[in-house]
Amino acid sequence: MGVMFWLRLAFVVLLLPFIALGVLWMMWGRGLPAITTLDALEYSGTTRVYDMNSKLATTLTPSGGRRGGQLKMLTLDQMGPWAAKAVMESEDRRFYEHGGVDFMGITRGLLKGIFKQDLEGGSSITQQVVKNTLLSDLNSARTLERKFKEALLASRLEKRFSKKEILQVYMNLVYWGNGGSNDIMGIDDAAKAYFRKPAAQLNLAESVYLATIIPAPNKRYKEFTDYRPLVKNLLGRMVEDKQITRAQATQAWNTPIYPSGWRIDWGEDGKVNSATLADETSLARNAPHSDNTQGYYYWQGLQQQLTQLGSHLYDGGKVYSTYDAQAQNASERASLNVSRIPRGATLGIALLDPQNGEVRALVGQRLFYNQSPNEWNNAMQAKRQVGSSIKPLLYTLALSKGWKQSDRVLDSPIDDKDYQPQNYDGTYLGVPVTLRYALDHSLNLPTVRLGKELGMDTFSAKLRELGLSPGSDLGLSLAIGTLEASPLQMAAAYAPFANGGIYHTPSFVRRTENGLGEVTYKRPQSELAGTRVWDPQTAWLGLDMIRGVVNDLDSDQGGLATRARIDGWEVGGKTGTTNDIKDLWFVGTTSRLTGAVWVGKQAGGSLPEWAYSGTIPAPIWQQSMQGALRGVASAAFKEPSGIDYRVVRRVKMAFRAEPAAAPVAQPETPRRSWWPFSLGRRSENSSAAVAPATPPTEQPAAQPTTQPTNTQPTNTEPTNTQSTNTQPADSQPTPSEPTSSQPVTTPPVPVNPNSVTLQPAPSGQDAAPTDSGRTVQFDGNSGHVEVAPASPQ
Repeated sequence: MGVMFWLRLAFVVLLLPFIALGVLWMMWGRGLPAITTLDALEYSGTTRVYDMNSKLATTLTPSGGRRGGQLKMLTLDQMGPWAAKAVMESEDRRFYEHGGVDFMGITRGLLKGIFKQDLEGGSSITQQVVKNTLLSDLNSARTLERKFKEALLASRLEKRFSKKEILQVYMNLVYWGNGGSNDIMGIDDAAKAYFRKPAAQLNLAESVYLATIIPAPNKRYKEFTDYRPLVKNLLGRMVEDKQITRAQATQAWNTPIYPSGWRIDWGEDGKVNSATLADETSLARNAPHSDNTQGYYYWQGLQQQLTQLGSHLYDGGKVYSTYDAQAQNASERASLNVSRIPRGATLGIALLDPQNGEVRALVGQRLFYNQSPNEWNNAMQAKRQVGSSIKPLLYTLALSKGWKQSDRVLDSPIDDKDYQPQNYDGTYLGVPVTLRYALDHSLNLPTVRLGKELGMDTFSAKLRELGLSPGSDLGLSLAIGTLEASPLQMAAAYAPFANGGIYHTPSFVRRTENGLGEVTYKRPQSELAGTRVWDPQTAWLGLDMIRGVVNDLDSDQGGLATRARIDGWEVGGKTGTTNDIKDLWFVGTTSRLTGAVWVGKQAGGSLPEWAYSGTIPAPIWQQSMQGALRGVASAAFKEPSGIDYRVVRRVKMAFRAEPAAAPVAQPETPRRSWWPFSLGRRSENSSAAVAPATPPTEQPAAQPTTQPTNTQPTNTEPTNTQSTNTQPADSQPTPSEPTSSQPVTTPPVPVNPNSVTLQPAPSGQDAAPTDSGRTVQFDGNSGHVEVAPASPQ
């Protein structure tokens, strides 16, 4: 081999690193956050957040999981003479010699990664500032991508800011251990947590101790004696680098220190005779806490969306959010004031504006006075079976396909060997019931029959349009709520009932600005416009049905959602209970706000038998919504054109307006029919032939209103509370369906002219609690079926 070969080989070897850097730049060097102004460092990465009224609500800081408070930012002069020197010597000895990237440190880190499979280590202080601010969305992942991006941004940071400014930011951001509900962040927190004093009062020995535990504070704090030699080593390095004198180092080594919770017997010359961690909780008690935990779960959701949008949370800019302080306060008070929530249960609450999908409030856990919130956010993260709260979506799908609320479906067992659902109380009527009645009473059997008729593939496609994610293997059980969803998802799925049929993706962010005031994100017009999922008339018919759930029945008539009513406001909603009472739901809407409440155990498991969705989540929803709307002018739902009302079974229902029929030309001299009586025809909602001259079952309402009519029970036959909506005395009740108060039905064909007792079966899905031995009696002469009311529970 000649000399030229070796020269070419050497050239290629020298070129390889540059080629590798070029490849890395193509992969990861684009789209990095800009280092714009000193604002990012002056605020130490703090981003100011404004509420829906553009008032300052909070600030976001790179707190590494800090909950319920903000960092106190100190200047280097406020930290005392030793802390910054000790930390710099421990974490980045060559800090004043490199340009942001310590290649010697990186080499050590790479060697550690090769031989110990640990890529951590080697980051300069500047790189760690970048990691905790501009690259916080990478969550400190131990990856080559993070290291490469850190190096690029660290070089840029060093060119724009002084070493003093960068060191000051680091001292305020560094993680110093677990402080219980709050992490210990920055030198101010650390001094108070470990030594119960402000940072300015730390002596040299205490400062060096704090510097030595930074790499693994939770471990090193608990092993004082094992890590004591690191203090001596660091003092020696500070002497070598002329940070302190030899005499100062000796004095510091011999100075007794007492980290919080430790009992230490000191000997001569810095010797530790014994050391015992007597109180592990001491550190958490000393760590600074903030009483202001309001909106914790909302801000958590906000930060998550900002990360998804690619926004850099701590670049010193502004975020204009959708936050409503009044709604958040009301929701948190509702969580705190829950009296009947079962022991060991928690909750999730989500409120949003149905007109645009803006999230107004979130509560992710049951809250307690004087306790910091749990980090897990049930309002967004929990996916629980939704039970019967899914039924309005199925019934509305049927309405979109031409069904009417007055159309009837049989309430009897399903003839399917693979799937045999049951009503909640295990009984069934054995006769057809209207869709309105089935939803008011949350009957499973008619619902599953309806779902089978519509097709589960069709229903699944509609649920996906509504932001939900039905599984592919749920089958007919999807119709009665085996879908899993979060409260925020369910609130968004119900919002189209209140806005004329438009689905909006939930949003926390209106716009963001960087430190220069430049708009870096604005919610797209397509999101503001939303996606049409129901035509306006279908959405109104679905709304009318869920208003019926709240208003058709009083509590003594088995009403499922009476406790969701709000004085002065129209309310629609639906309860939901899953098998074995594992999950309780209420999802509902007013014209201004839509919300969902879930109650259950965090780890799963059954709730007590006395727990019902109408008595636990419904009142929580009512308290949240009522507080959120306090002082807001009451507004009715906006009714679209093309809606008529008729009274069916003493309940006023909404229908699509029928097109006006063309006038029929009449002969000049009408002939008199010789037939002695008129031919009868079957009316739209009757199973018996009725003469045309007989008043129809469905009566036009005298004055259509948007509020469903309540019914009141009587000792004999139930009547409507509004006299204008009652049927004429000579009209016949619609056969085959109980009325909305105490069920009274007339089957089209008598199955058994004698008394029939329906046998109870295992619990199914959500319905009003009833006696499992409910008796149905058929009178062969009058054609009436009477269902004996259950004993109240």
